[in-house]
Amino acid sequence: MTATKIVSNPTSPKRLAFFERYLTLWVFLCMVVGVAFGKLAPQFTADLSKVEFVSGSHVNAPIAVLIWLMIYPMMLKIDFTSLSNIAKKPKGLFVTLFVNWLVKPFSMAFLGWLFMQHIFSAWISPELAKEYTAGLIILAAAPCTAMVFVWSYLTDGDPVYTLVQVAVNDLIMLVAFAPIVMFLCGVANVIVPAKVLVTSVVVFIVIPLAAAWLTRTVLLKLRGKDWFEKNFLPKFQPVTMFALLLTLILIFAFQADNLTTRWLAVLFLAVPIIIQVYFNSTLAYLLMRKLRVPHNIASPGALIGASNFFELAVAVAITLFGAGSGAALATVVGVLVEVPVMLSVCKICNQSRDWYQQK
Repeated sequence: MTATKIVSNPTSPKRLAFFERYLTLWVFLCMVVGVAFGKLAPQFTADLSKVEFVSGSHVNAPIAVLIWLMIYPMMLKIDFTSLSNIAKKPKGLFVTLFVNWLVKPFSMAFLGWLFMQHIFSAWISPELAKEYTAGLIILAAAPCTAMVFVWSYLTDGDPVYTLVQVAVNDLIMLVAFAPIVMFLCGVANVIVPAKVLVTSVVVFIVIPLAAAWLTRTVLLKLRGKDWFEKNFLPKFQPVTMFALLLTLILIFAFQADNLTTRWLAVLFLAVPIIIQVYFNSTLAYLLMRKLRVPHNIASPGALIGASNFFELAVAVAITLFGAGSGAALATVVGVLVEVPVMLSVCKICNQSRDWYQQK
């Protein structure tokens, strides 16, 4: 998810800032504005959706720029020097990686196939069902990064270990994301051009990650960590929020016809997403309890395994299938339901702390 601001007060319970608390509402408003824009200005919307970096690439230029504005600030927060802490407490990291890469994508592929191509098949055409399944797979194959720090904060997680989990996930994503998506989409009978998928990973992971690492390294040496975190990073907050909301407006505008003619699709897509959030978070949480992992590591680990890197998922879905595709819609539904569901998971982790720590 995108970079966030946290309101902290030692005399009050931990909570999200105003924007993040009502993110689902803002997403809903963006959906309304986007659909209205797409319906009121169909020709302009159609022309805008066809603006690509390279003809036939399916990389929509306006959305790509906006997604960059979301991903780059988020990548600036990643401190890869924290990798040195892995050897001290490896069990929590192993559980997180197991759920993220060996359970989550495959369970979502099964849920997508089950709901989109069977249970809801009476209301969804076979071609759209495949696109929805592909979008769900892409969504699940990208583990969450920046929003993990919010979930960790709300559950009193170990911030250093959370950084380790995020850093390792990002490194694995560089090499594992594309093959997993290709394999699972192939199983779902969706043809994914390898060149396009690899290109999208390079554009939306490798380049912003390298740019952010270089920026962070140079500025930390020149100005120090305190200036970097208190003066430099906060400047991106309004940019990130603007890019997020405008991206959603454009995507919903491109999806206007689908949303008005297939409005049940949003509800259908929400079902497997919600199921996989609770399934994966529960699995990670119970495994860590079984292995006696401390609660302040287990809670963020469970939440990492449940949430998604929706910015990357949206970018890849648009690159592969187009901005007006069912796959793109599936990835957008992820952020619509993720925030309230993840907040409920945080509450469960906090309320079960005493039970978790029982011998």
